[in-house]
Amino acid sequence: MIRPSRGFTLVEVLVALAITAIALVAGLKATAALTSNSERQGHALLAQICAENQLVALRLARQLPGVGDSTIECVQANLALQVQLSVRPTPNPNFRRIDTAVTDGGVQILRLSTIIGRN
Repeated sequence: MIRPSRGFTLVEVLVALAITAIALVAGLKATAALTSNSERQGHALLAQICAENQLVALRLARQLPGVGDSTIECVQANLALQVQLSVRPTPNPNFRRIDTAVTDGGVQILRLSTIIGRN
């Protein structure tokens, strides 16, 4: 009498290992995407803080800023960002348009615009 064999064949084990490997790779890719997104969100938040700080400083100066461009270094959480301010005239001479672009190593992270009036 021949006994039926117990256990799995080599092909079945290899298929199970391949399915497990594919699931693990997909999980690693999802984790990497979440980590990258979290880092990008953190940089965007720090960039917004830098841009808003510069705009608040212009408002607190209580005078109409001069027309022109300038770049300011802003360090937040040990991340050195560059804030580029662009002050442009408007049709009404009592107001100025201010565009801020925050970059990290030449890569733009955030852009904000506002209007500041004469106080």
